[in-house]
Amino acid sequence: MNKDNLKKKLSTLALSMFRKDFFGIFHGSISAKTESNRFIINTQEAIFDALDSNTLIELYYKKDYRWNQASIDSDIHHSIYSQISDAKFICFSMPPFTTAYSLDHNIITPKDYFGYTELGSIEIVDPKNFDDWYERAISEIAYYFQSRKTDIMVIRGYGVYTFNRDLHEMAKKIAILEKSCRLLLLENTKNDFLFD
Repeated sequence: MNKDNLKKKLSTLALSMFRKDFFGIFHGSISAKTESNRFIINTQEAIFDALDSNTLIELYYKKDYRWNQASIDSDIHHSIYSQISDAKFICFSMPPFTTAYSLDHNIITPKDYFGYTELGSIEIVDPKNFDDWYERAISEIAYYFQSRKTDIMVIRGYGVYTFNRDLHEMAKKIAILEKSCRLLLLENTKNDFLFD
């Protein structure tokens, strides 16, 4: 695929996800594998409603000076790409309802049709100690994907990592998960009002 076209697709998706509050102004990451040893990812200074050729950078698996400009999540994306051949696109986002739901639950079991049929139940992973999470995440996220044979990981109080062979399928899965968590939270709120 043409790299300029790929960057446009990433930019369009990032804008859509930014508008849905899945990305913060400087929080999140999105990438695409371009060759067997390269991938495009957002830079540290990326503002997700305006990704362009200056805020998307291509990295080689072998680290060079460009890694200094790249997203803090670059090592995690590299680990996933190098270990999982089905990973062509990767996203780290912090959808608010999913992240909020993860704080008080261990499993997400959607009660809506699309969540139930597309996702099923999803375990919420506890990162335990946030102090060393980024060092551990590099290996633990890829290991989780491989050992659980899944393409989505919800991390308590942190956000969602997902990968896919298709960019739109990846975005669809995050959107369905967020809607399902929103409905679950609304249901809990409704139940709270019934007891007041």
